Amino acid sequence: MKRYLALAEGAFRDADESKTARGVIAYGRDPVVAILDSTLAGERFEGIPIVARVEDALPFQPSTALVGVAPPGGVLSPAWREIVRAAVAAGLDVESGLHVYLADDIELSELARRHGVQLRDLRRPPTDLTVPTGENVRHGASVVLIAGSDCGTGKMTVALELDREARQRGLRSLFVPTGQTGIAIAGWGIAVDSVVSDFIAGAAERLVVEGAARGDLLWVEGQASIVHPRYSGVALGLYHGTVPQLLVLCHVAGSARIARLPEHPIPPLAKLVELHERIALPIRPCRVAAIALNTSALDEPTAQCAIADSETETGLVADDPVRFGAARIVDAVLAQLGSPEGR
Repeated sequence: MKRYLALAEGAFRDADESKTARGVIAYGRDPVVAILDSTLAGERFEGIPIVARVEDALPFQPSTALVGVAPPGGVLSPAWREIVRAAVAAGLDVESGLHVYLADDIELSELARRHGVQLRDLRRPPTDLTVPTGENVRHGASVVLIAGSDCGTGKMTVALELDREARQRGLRSLFVPTGQTGIAIAGWGIAVDSVVSDFIAGAAERLVVEGAARGDLLWVEGQASIVHPRYSGVALGLYHGTVPQLLVLCHVAGSARIARLPEHPIPPLAKLVELHERIALPIRPCRVAAIALNTSALDEPTAQCAIADSETETGLVADDPVRFGAARIVDAVLAQLGSPEGR
């Protein structure tokens, strides 16, 4: 078992900036024993002490430092380099989801060698990826892809909540990670946004084939959106590579335009459902089973109204699985798959 020191210097207060650290705290298999953020030193988060320096975390016996944020540009500033150097010098392995790979950094690699620790780059894809072979339609598991209307709709969190609910029911359920935070949480996976575009579907196939060896009901973490003007290629590659039987569509309640790209509208939910079902591969038609609505910005009565409106618009079960529980969405998925085991 690892014992994580989550590195979140200057960013832990912001849930979006520190989503990797917070995701591992909420869902990870291994405990986070300390959080590094000097601006919050002395405080606690869910009982976890927040410290100012790597040295201050050592009494809590961490084994691995996790880069729990995404610094601007995905590269290490001089201040962040010093934090990573201090972790390595303290004998901690370092895991990073940055776009730049720590293990390719000559100085950090040499320092890690001298201290006998590992630098693990979570975003580094396997070197032997290729195009799909057809195994993605021959394995025996049921695949549910968590799609979204935009980036940042909560796809990973929804997948984790649905997996948790299914496992609590005794099902052989599995969360399939496709991004660096999911990989840190689950301990396996491929960050598909680092894969050469021709091989995204092949990477997705590998994930569901490996997942099918671990479980019967696979919840695949979606990425981006098929209507996102920048990242639709990743979303479609995942869709066609995993060849799911069902989708759960995530949407932030009230959002009508792509975040930070207001000139690009998000289609109404009913249109999004139709579009997702139309672009499934002909070999396996796919339906949207439910709507996972992110109502975090709404008070509870308004959230309940938004959920009811989504159900009326689409004719599908809608709910906020984080706020109100995942049971109704899991029920909808299992009903459409046709059996309690999700087969």
